[in-house]
Amino acid sequence: MSLYRRGVATLLASWEAYAAGSAGAALHALDGVSAAVFPAEPERGVYNNALLFDGGAIEAMEEQYAAAGIGRFAAWVHESDAPLAAELERRGYVLDMTTRAMGMWLDDLRVPRPRLDLAAPAWGDYLRLFGLPGDLLSDDVGARFHLRIARLKGASVAASLAFDCDADCGVYNVATIGSARRRGLGSAVTALALHEARDRGCTTASLQATPMAERLYAALGFRDLGRYLEYVPGTA
Repeated sequence: MSLYRRGVATLLASWEAYAAGSAGAALHALDGVSAAVFPAEPERGVYNNALLFDGGAIEAMEEQYAAAGIGRFAAWVHESDAPLAAELERRGYVLDMTTRAMGMWLDDLRVPRPRLDLAAPAWGDYLRLFGLPGDLLSDDVGARFHLRIARLKGASVAASLAFDCDADCGVYNVATIGSARRRGLGSAVTALALHEARDRGCTTASLQATPMAERLYAALGFRDLGRYLEYVPGTA
């Protein structure tokens, strides 16, 4: 299976794991689209995303969100599918943001294992660290992910989440607080996640990079697998 397809499977599995911690949420896998539907706050404002593969599934996607009373959601399309992107635009969808799919074979990992001062991997501490709502998802969701929180001078300043699916490790939500940036902590917590994933028996890793983080991940060995174009309804 290609790096891209492995990353897609892990991404969707992670959405399903998030859904297990939110009231009424579910991942709906339909022909041509997988739609993560989160009707309850605070997850409603964060996780309503759908991955589209076929223009014929747009209406089915819209029906899932309409049934849950959700007007704003993001429809993800790979940039290689220009006709699908054009169909969304024809229907009034607006490009909201882009991320880049990236993947790597962990046998290619060459950066040394970083030495970090790690805090206890507590889900509530992770939410507080980045100003997320304290009731975002149930606490047991955190147990499904491999959370690492790095400290600097005793203070928690950076974190990463990792999620395993069929020997692929998805690395998500890598972040560093503003006062601790430009110290290499984002690279370090990502590198640690990759080393630990390889220790667990994973053979590949995947993620979705913001434009600002693409060079960081490329330096760790991730390959460019093309952009996700994230469209939102024009009336949302």
